[in-house]
Amino acid sequence: MPLPDSLLHTLAHRLSKHLGRTVTVDRETPVGGGSISDSYLLDTTAGRYFVKVDPAPRTATGAPHFPSMFAAEADGLERLASTRAIRIPKVIATGDEDFGYLLLERIECRPTTSAFWTVFGHALARLHGNAAPHFGLDRDNWIGPLKQLNARTSDWTTFFIQQRLEPQVKSARDNHRLGMGEVLRFERLYMKLPVLIPTEPPALLHGDLWHGNFLCDEREQPVLIDPAVYFGHREMDIAMSRLFGGFDASFYEGYNAERPLERGWEERMDLHNLYPLLVHLNLFEGGYAQQVRAVLGRYV
Repeated sequence: MPLPDSLLHTLAHRLSKHLGRTVTVDRETPVGGGSISDSYLLDTTAGRYFVKVDPAPRTATGAPHFPSMFAAEADGLERLASTRAIRIPKVIATGDEDFGYLLLERIECRPTTSAFWTVFGHALARLHGNAAPHFGLDRDNWIGPLKQLNARTSDWTTFFIQQRLEPQVKSARDNHRLGMGEVLRFERLYMKLPVLIPTEPPALLHGDLWHGNFLCDEREQPVLIDPAVYFGHREMDIAMSRLFGGFDASFYEGYNAERPLERGWEERMDLHNLYPLLVHLNLFEGGYAQQVRAVLGRYV
């Protein structure tokens, strides 16, 4: 659907303010979208830009459907960009004056190559070299349309249980997607986690690293998009990258050449992926309950 004139005016105004000169939007082209936003390319008098838009402007009470979602995404992009470890689209503006929106630099994309994957692995390893005193973040954010809790703790397994697994298990139980038997198995798993997961310092994570959340730019360099950032165990990003078929082997070789993973990391991937599996179970149901049960069966 065409963008409303009021939103186009707002975007032109924000671009003009950003660039210090008058900008007009000549055309908007839909480029698809996710489960909670629509995406457009904007042709303007200052070049091409990319914008994500919440297609449902307000609830019945006048509030945004996903308050702070785009602001949290912009914050995540800027945190990643500040490391200079990997290219991130520049954030131009975000707001929810009429419709929620996130206005970004447009990335010229190319097909991936073997060299790209190696560079990507090295770059992610450098990103993970950015540490913090605690696991978590100074704000909550979003994983898709679900709230992601980030209360900071000094211990990874405590964070993983309290801020990642427990909220999703509760939601799945409340919505009858998991039974009490699975809930009790998770309780038994929680007691084993300190032994199963090696100690690592808090690392800055992308947080939602699958095939749909990176690009290959015009120089065949990796670009990260759509983050759900927090400081966590670095194997979380690695595990997520393998959840839906995995990245090219060159990616993992590049990562391990830069920042070797602890021995046995491949055996721990399913354990870390309980979080995104639970997220997908709560969003889509489908066969994700069986996948969760299969992982639990390996440990309890």
